[in-house]
Amino acid sequence: MAKTINPFIVTGKIEPEYFCDRIQESARLVKSITNGNNMVIISPRRMGKTGLIQFCYEKPEIKESYYTFFIDILHTSSLREFTYILGREIYETLLPRSRKMTDLFIQTLKSISGKFGFDPISGTPTFNIELGDIDRPEYTLDEIFRYLETADRPCIVAINEFQQVAKYPEKDIEALLRTHIQKIRNSHFIFAGSERHMMQEMFLSAARPFYHSADILELNVIAPEIYIPFIVGHFEKQNRRIDAADAERVYMLFKGHTYYIQKTFNEAFADTPEGKTCTLETIRTAIGNIVASNDTIFREILSNIPEKQKELLYAIAKDGEAERITSVQFIKQHSLSSASSVQSAAKKLLEKDIITEINKFFSVTDKLFAMWIAQMYGNKIII
Repeated sequence: MAKTINPFIVTGKIEPEYFCDRIQESARLVKSITNGNNMVIISPRRMGKTGLIQFCYEKPEIKESYYTFFIDILHTSSLREFTYILGREIYETLLPRSRKMTDLFIQTLKSISGKFGFDPISGTPTFNIELGDIDRPEYTLDEIFRYLETADRPCIVAINEFQQVAKYPEKDIEALLRTHIQKIRNSHFIFAGSERHMMQEMFLSAARPFYHSADILELNVIAPEIYIPFIVGHFEKQNRRIDAADAERVYMLFKGHTYYIQKTFNEAFADTPEGKTCTLETIRTAIGNIVASNDTIFREILSNIPEKQKELLYAIAKDGEAERITSVQFIKQHSLSSASSVQSAAKKLLEKDIITEINKFFSVTDKLFAMWIAQMYGNKIII
């Protein structure tokens, strides 16, 4: 008996039949990159940037002609870490594809080539380099870019959460990377980021090195008239039912946010036996389970937030979407201390990406975290 595949995928590669829409976005990304341009993708976190990039990497016009690399630098804090992650990704991607290019990689990276190990069983070198082995990251980075220049086919390098480089302690990192990238002719870059203001500043400000160096793609929510039939259809294909109105309730609850919708229906689908209907109660239970499973993580996040920031976070979570947070009305309503302390707290929470500001409306970035905070105050998840 064939195993039932859960069609609501939240991790790893998504096969085309389980990939919802993004037809225009994927076509634009493929066209831009294959025509020799770089691309910036801006969207809130977990809106599907990674999935879109990996989906495009599987397109024949890219898969058959390019080496493709993907790194996420959200948790990096220095040029050394950036260089390490990029080097490891290039090496591990090429190893199964081209022994010739793998050997060339080791020969080109003279600054760390002596640190590579060797697997006696497979007869291949291993990337057992430690972060501390990269003692001259600028030089190693230069070697990596020189290596990409000599690759035997064009390369695409996607860097997720690219705004992180602006936070590195080293000076002029953007200028350093821009210099390398504009020199290299056979490699194209995808810069993806979730901090909208910072990404726009980096690529649209004439004072910044990456000014007008790439096409810009804003990744918005998938329209309900596309997403809801996608959900209903996949339940039906697996001999299950769900009312379109209930699917719409989830869509509206998460305001079309891809990850949270997929996660909810991944759980709800798993709890719906074949031949049965996914009820609203099943959906509520699924969301409750997801929120509860993150309890330890959310408590850890809260424990590291200072009191004044926490007070503002609770106020924003309570409102769902908050505007004019420095107004007398908002401050009085939520018993906050002053406009200046709210302004200071908001700045810090935005920097940590705990809250997000879009069109002057503030909300908790992680919608599940917002629900968890609401539950702390005895508020039920209303769906």
